[in-house]
Amino acid sequence: MHQLVSLLALGSLAAATAIGQRPLPGHVDSQTPFIKPKPKNLVSSAALEGHISEKSLLERAKELYKIAELGKDEYNHPTRVIGSKGHTATLDYIHRTIAGLGDYYTISNQTFNAVIGNVFESRLVLGDKEPLSAVPMSLTPPTKKKNSVFGPLILVDNNGCQAADYSSKINGSIAFIKRGTCAFGDKSELAGKAGAIAAVIYNNEKGLFGGTLGTPSKFHVATFGLSLEDATEYLEKLKAGETISSSAYINSIVENAATTNIVAQTTSGDQDNCVMLGAHSDSVAEGPGINDDGSGTLTLLEIATHLAKYEVNNCVRFAWWAAEEEGLLGSDHYVNQLSEEENLKIRLFMDYDMLASPNYAYQIYDANNIANPVGSEELRELYKQWYTEHDLNYTMIPFDGRSDYDGFIRHGIPGGGIATGAEGIKTDLEQELFGGKAGDWFDPCYHQLCDDISNLALDAWVINTKLVAHSVATYAISFENFPKRTSMETATHVPYQPKYHGLLVL
Repeated sequence: MHQLVSLLALGSLAAATAIGQRPLPGHVDSQTPFIKPKPKNLVSSAALEGHISEKSLLERAKELYKIAELGKDEYNHPTRVIGSKGHTATLDYIHRTIAGLGDYYTISNQTFNAVIGNVFESRLVLGDKEPLSAVPMSLTPPTKKKNSVFGPLILVDNNGCQAADYSSKINGSIAFIKRGTCAFGDKSELAGKAGAIAAVIYNNEKGLFGGTLGTPSKFHVATFGLSLEDATEYLEKLKAGETISSSAYINSIVENAATTNIVAQTTSGDQDNCVMLGAHSDSVAEGPGINDDGSGTLTLLEIATHLAKYEVNNCVRFAWWAAEEEGLLGSDHYVNQLSEEENLKIRLFMDYDMLASPNYAYQIYDANNIANPVGSEELRELYKQWYTEHDLNYTMIPFDGRSDYDGFIRHGIPGGGIATGAEGIKTDLEQELFGGKAGDWFDPCYHQLCDDISNLALDAWVINTKLVAHSVATYAISFENFPKRTSMETATHVPYQPKYHGLLVL
């Protein structure tokens, strides 16, 4: 984080210099007339939305891609994964932009330890084929001595979430494990404990998929993800009693590194009643992450820039989370550090992750006041009302722990958000509602190298950025009719039971 530290030092020096040049109290400089600052107007949705333009968002996206290119030296392609030069420069860009707005915001940098990984080479051969969909899991260890390992492909019982699912045949083999029920890291660890030399986790629904093993374990083995389409023929052969000789190879590293959340809060407005919104500043190692989540990161920057032109009644707190792609580490760390007093100052949290998917749908998290903290449903209704008033279709998606809202919900803070889709497949009905192509992913470049500037639906991005601006302005003005927070209770009637924790539980 040397580059970020240098920036902060320069910022502090500049601030100190500016303070040193101020006239002494009571001193009147006859050559410099005092000009009273022009009062700012109270923010409004119409005013804040009016600043949003395709040109400005695209300019920021181009700048972010240049930043991602700094990762080429380490990863041989553009990336903004934590620990890379691309991510360090992303943090610098965010901090520089907010610091350039003067004293409108107080900026806090929260550094924490995270785990980073990089896969340099990989190969999976099952029988006589190399499945095209095979991808190494994030934070996977290498194969033994970073060499190829050889053994039969052995089917694991059930979902591979219990030690009993791993028969003695797993020892010395490549474990073939179904996705579902428990975390990928748990499956890899159990396979390693059973003596597997590698593991392949195959999807339980159509489509490609990837994920992370999460916190490293000495029992983790080299682990791949595989599509159901590619897995089907091997499942049939294994169930028929055939032997499938296989090999696996992964050259990777997994190590600890420090990374940083950036939080900017308005200095004006009621500091005990804050509307908070966040996006993650990092990408996966495989690509530059211009949609995921460059679109959210830049939306927040653009709105924060224009909000500085206005007064607010309630404080507004922007957050750029690090290490979301490694399992929501940044947002989890932030919310875990809050005292009850500070927790209760956050009236709600809004998550903005992937706002410009090329085959988009306008998606709203289906949060409610039964399984989620009270206030989550009111935020959901705000999004629905805005889309309706602008004659735009929308669809509801599960509020299941896929992004940074998860930690807030777990700590009793109302939450919600909007998105445009990731690796999910667009339906025929969604094609009728939003255009695009049914049968394809909402973002065909999700977690891939092609998530670059060409991977942005600019029309959807502008629309959603205006909606984000509306959500900020609404609560910056007033929390009237929004439920008051009195405790850290997470749900009123049924427990919050997310399917995911980022990409950890699939």
